[in-house]
Amino acid sequence: MNLISEQGQVGIPNATPMREIDVLKRIRNERDIVVAVEFFKSLPHSKAFEHTPRTYQLMIEKLARENEMDSVQYLLQQMKLEGMVCSEETFVAVINSYARIGSAEQALKTFYRIHDLGCRPTVRIYNHLLDALLKENKFGMISPIYSNMKKDGMEPNVFTYNILIKALCQNDRVDAAQNLLVEMSSKGHCPDEVSYTTIVSALCNSGKSSEAKQLVMRITPFSPCYNALIDGMCREFRIQDAVSLVDEMVDRRVGLNSVTYTAIVNALCKKGDLKMACAVLAQMLKRGCCPNVITFTVLMKGFFDEGRVSEALEIWNWMIEEKWVPNVVAYNVMIHGLCNNENLEKALLFFREMEQNGFPPNVRTYCTLIDGFAKAGEVEGAVCMWNNMMNSGCKPNVVVYTSMVDVFCRKFMFNHAHNLIRNMTSENCPPNTATFNVLIKGLCNCGRVGSALSILDEMRKYGCSPDTTTYNKLLHGLYQEGNYKEAFQLANEMLDCGFELNLVTYNTMILGLCRLNMTNEALLLMGKMTVHGVVPDSLTYNTILNAYCKEGRVRDAARLLGGMVSTSSSRDVVAYTTLISGLCNQQRIQDAMPSSVNPFMVKPDLLNSEFHLFFPRPEINHIPRTTQNL
Repeated sequence: MNLISEQGQVGIPNATPMREIDVLKRIRNERDIVVAVEFFKSLPHSKAFEHTPRTYQLMIEKLARENEMDSVQYLLQQMKLEGMVCSEETFVAVINSYARIGSAEQALKTFYRIHDLGCRPTVRIYNHLLDALLKENKFGMISPIYSNMKKDGMEPNVFTYNILIKALCQNDRVDAAQNLLVEMSSKGHCPDEVSYTTIVSALCNSGKSSEAKQLVMRITPFSPCYNALIDGMCREFRIQDAVSLVDEMVDRRVGLNSVTYTAIVNALCKKGDLKMACAVLAQMLKRGCCPNVITFTVLMKGFFDEGRVSEALEIWNWMIEEKWVPNVVAYNVMIHGLCNNENLEKALLFFREMEQNGFPPNVRTYCTLIDGFAKAGEVEGAVCMWNNMMNSGCKPNVVVYTSMVDVFCRKFMFNHAHNLIRNMTSENCPPNTATFNVLIKGLCNCGRVGSALSILDEMRKYGCSPDTTTYNKLLHGLYQEGNYKEAFQLANEMLDCGFELNLVTYNTMILGLCRLNMTNEALLLMGKMTVHGVVPDSLTYNTILNAYCKEGRVRDAARLLGGMVSTSSSRDVVAYTTLISGLCNQQRIQDAMPSSVNPFMVKPDLLNSEFHLFFPRPEINHIPRTTQNL
């Protein structure tokens, strides 16, 4: 919309003349862009004031901030017609506005008119144009513009080089970026902390943190460089090396800050080492660094991931006591953590608090809550949250749509789920494979495997290809129906389509066969999975152990358990409990004694510890037989 050309001409003829300073002040202070435009247009017609380059510049900048780019172009043309020169400041404002709305190509088109608009290109204008192209990853345009800049006789400055270095790093050309550091120095431009930090980050992203460390050791130490290096080390879980770098920063008198420590705390939380994360936090406080919102948020997430809800809430309260205002990310972590730990009611309280405190929920917030309602089986709550999201103007993405499909499937509302999937395309958010996997899972869970199989063809119509998860869900459904022949055909189809059977696939098939009392076939399949390089886990063994014991084949179960021991496979409480239960069912109490079946010191759980309550130790004078003698 062109506010300038489409509005009617207004003004009071022969009004009192105005000074430039008063016009500038009024335009600058007017918050309503339409009123500002009306005032701007009224002046020439009222004979009160003739616009100057400064008033044009201010009006253009104000329109640019409102993304009224058609009006901006109109005023640029008016300046040209009135013989006014567009200043560097105005031209930069126009380029930045196009960059802000993601229209770098329009910025480039405007740049090509620079001489026509009476403006001369400068290094600063070139820098802003290059930066606009970089933000949209227009790498192919950056090199020609840079060449054009040099043809215009302009020498790049540090800002130019930093943009080029960032462009090369984002294009996985770190070596070329390092060559630019040499060129900068040869041209008399000393690389700054931005130059070095960009390259250190790129090296770490490429898995070359050791090379990044060598670079940091060669230069004047900067906090951002060290922080980038520590972050890279932490992403590789080289936490001890990261901690050593903190000590090195102290030795080199480089300032420590919350960014330094937060990277380490985050890595420790991801590893589940909350004790050490808290120790690092304590060291942080001891050295005078205050944790910020991000520090509190990552620590809170760490506690939530371990199911320690009360401690996560304590972290939140500590953050509030320290006068930190939680942001949208912090609220999302809190809501997600509560939903994952089955505390939907409290999550909704934080959702309302979030809105009341002026933080509009984003698509992640809504997705988390809809998923929470889905898992709780509350369709009405999920639909209400969906409507809330739509009314707020927050556009759902494919993840939110998929969560909503899951809501309907959990309540067997498959028509609603199908209709929602059809609507996704019309809303320019086509479904993906994960969306169809949720639908297939829902259909299989309620015994509608035939309908689930037909979804494969529907997926392809939407341009989605089935993945291993798709086939695993279908296999599970077929085995639940007892249709093992079609399940094997589907597994062969997977192989024909180039999919490898993974651990989940094999475990699904083995469980299905055992439920059909086809234990021997399940054992053969376990042998095949080993041949194909898929290592059986405790679930694989426990499934067959349980099947053997149900069939009274305790000797075979004991032999299989011995195989777990000899191959160093995972031995767990479930395996021994299953065998003890099988022995007890055959009245072989002596052999079921935990000391007999558990010579490897697997800690008993409540179930097999209570063996002694139901079956008191018999008075015997001989050594109990082990499972190897069965």
